[in-house]
Amino acid sequence: MRLHGERSLSIHGPRKRAAITAIVSAALLVTTVASFADASTAWTSRDPRVINQWNKIGVDLIVGTATIGGTARAFNYFAYQQAAVYNAVQGITRRYQLYQWSRLGPRTASPAAAAAAAAHRILVHYFPGSAATLNASYAATLAKLPLIGKAAGKRYGEAAAANIIELRAHDGLGDPSVTFNIPVGPGVWRGQGSPPQAFLAPWLSQVHPFTLNSTSQFDPGPPPDMTSAVYTADWNEVKAKGSATASLADRSAHDTETARFFFDTAAAPLQAGLRSLASRHHLDISDSARMFAAVDLSIADTLGNVWYAKVKYGFWRPISAIRLADTDGNPATMPDTTWTPFIANPPYPDWVSGLCSVYGAAGRALTRVIGSDIDLRITSPGTAVGGPLGVPITRTYHSATVMNTDAINARVSSGIHFRFADVGGTQIGIKAANWALDHNFGHN
Repeated sequence: MRLHGERSLSIHGPRKRAAITAIVSAALLVTTVASFADASTAWTSRDPRVINQWNKIGVDLIVGTATIGGTARAFNYFAYQQAAVYNAVQGITRRYQLYQWSRLGPRTASPAAAAAAAAHRILVHYFPGSAATLNASYAATLAKLPLIGKAAGKRYGEAAAANIIELRAHDGLGDPSVTFNIPVGPGVWRGQGSPPQAFLAPWLSQVHPFTLNSTSQFDPGPPPDMTSAVYTADWNEVKAKGSATASLADRSAHDTETARFFFDTAAAPLQAGLRSLASRHHLDISDSARMFAAVDLSIADTLGNVWYAKVKYGFWRPISAIRLADTDGNPATMPDTTWTPFIANPPYPDWVSGLCSVYGAAGRALTRVIGSDIDLRITSPGTAVGGPLGVPITRTYHSATVMNTDAINARVSSGIHFRFADVGGTQIGIKAANWALDHNFGHN
């Protein structure tokens, strides 16, 4: 059977076999050359796209794995991966100082292969049940890279990951011996519901930091006294603005959108924003690896410090403070036993805000590695209450200060935090990021 216009081959015997062999050999040569060209030109050995690709693979796995227990562990896993990737890249390019490691890689090794190898090994180590999927992704990445330097890059990346795994082997992640023990009373956090919610991840308060000296390094001290003017003002604000039944006069439509936007952006959406930034700013592989490491290690350390304050001070959230105001010793606060927040409270204390600390750390780290215009574009899936659910909200922040202000206002409008807790969390994030950048990730 011939296709229309196909010419027949009228050669017989040995000449026919020789001709066919020549044709097949030529076709194979063309195919081989084309395949080599595809593999070698699709990505270079220093292609920064590998950083984004493996960040997304890691985030999708980490956030989507049911065994994590919410996002409590996610930020530490992000930091594990990005620390390993950072070392794998910088040890070859020599652009920035290594993080808690002294072994340099061969200058001729592929930084892209090293980054993929480091990310792959970290994720397989912590998520062995996903090894088959991760192996397939790893093979696909390696197939895009040129042969030269690939093997050496793989070996060095695996060594970079092994170093992080060893460093973090006994860091306290998930330690069940750390508990919250402050007896319930006026001003003390208590879980909502029946039975009451348990304190989520108190162990986070004692996880060994990545860059800080301890999780108590930036201890904010106790929250404002419940009879103070600051407490009274913030109590009245959140009671009006953060109520599930707040009027437009108390919580504007913009306030509501801001509350919904920040409801679920701290983990996966923020990481997606970092990927977008890296692509739009055409960061090279060294700068991209540095940006992710600086942000994610700063966030992880910030949350350890924040949880230290939550466990140490155990201050109640607005829902308890408003419903039980007759017990706070403040004659200026009147109880409302039916008050309900706009967004349900997470199961841990108010002082200080975790979300605001995440954005405080991210904004300061980005300002230091990118510049004063952080150009961070984030899309929230819009899964909070109080609006058309599932409608994405996208915002671009050029200023860390503006972003932090919105995060602070969001938590008040949500009825989740007092303003003083949001400001306190933001300040810890800024301090932790400054410390991280002052002592790590510098130029060689």
